[in-house]
Amino acid sequence: MQNPTAYDRAHAAAEAAPEDGAARLALYNFLADAELFVLLETEPAGDDITPQVFETEDGDYVLAFDLEERLSAFTGIPAPYAALPGRVIAQYLAGEGVGLGLNLGVADSAMLLPPEALEWLTETLREEPEATSGTPEAFSPPALGPAALGALLTALDAKFVHLAGYAAQALLAGVRYEGGRRGHMLAFLGAVPGAEPALAKSVAEALAFSGLEAGELDVAFVTGDEALFAELAQAAQVFDLPAPPVEADQVIEPGAAPGMDPTRPPILR
Repeated sequence: MQNPTAYDRAHAAAEAAPEDGAARLALYNFLADAELFVLLETEPAGDDITPQVFETEDGDYVLAFDLEERLSAFTGIPAPYAALPGRVIAQYLAGEGVGLGLNLGVADSAMLLPPEALEWLTETLREEPEATSGTPEAFSPPALGPAALGALLTALDAKFVHLAGYAAQALLAGVRYEGGRRGHMLAFLGAVPGAEPALAKSVAEALAFSGLEAGELDVAFVTGDEALFAELAQAAQVFDLPAPPVEADQVIEPGAAPGMDPTRPPILR
């Protein structure tokens, strides 16, 4: 029996608590960044790919699987496919009236995402962080309840898995700025130059998928030399980001992962 995949676990958690909006959001958060294997009609021609479209009583669906083995189990014969992040698949199917079927016929985690679900996912992922400024005066432990904090950290963990090596640590703390404004800050320590936009975007997405109402989370990048860093480090909840799965002398290029460069998206036909 095959061990459950990360998608299997996220799907099972959402199915076990259908009224739990946080679990459903966590599933969508996972799917946005997961590599999925899309069944194609023909072998890719450069950046051009043509997914197979299956007609059902509930509409047209493109099929994808979270493992190559599951795609092979579905087809029973060698078949062309493309490995793409879920966000890219959703982006190119949104507005086309085509849904996405996941793991159909090969796993208990089978699921149909109708066209409106893909449109919602695409719109949610389109949110961009806003630049702001402020001078922190003091830091404190995060002022979030256990459930809210857990949902936020789960959403952040799901994002940072795909940003291995972009920063060393993230520090979450409450913050008070000059003028009295209070909020929460996620400060990255040791961010790779050029990775800041990707990290900020990931935090914005994590906040959106955490289910926190009217949530706001400021993002900062620190070196450890700032005067207030010691206070921040003492008050913050600190978690390490994954180490890069590359050789030490390799250069990390944010956005270089397949399907993640917005200037060179794959072309779906």
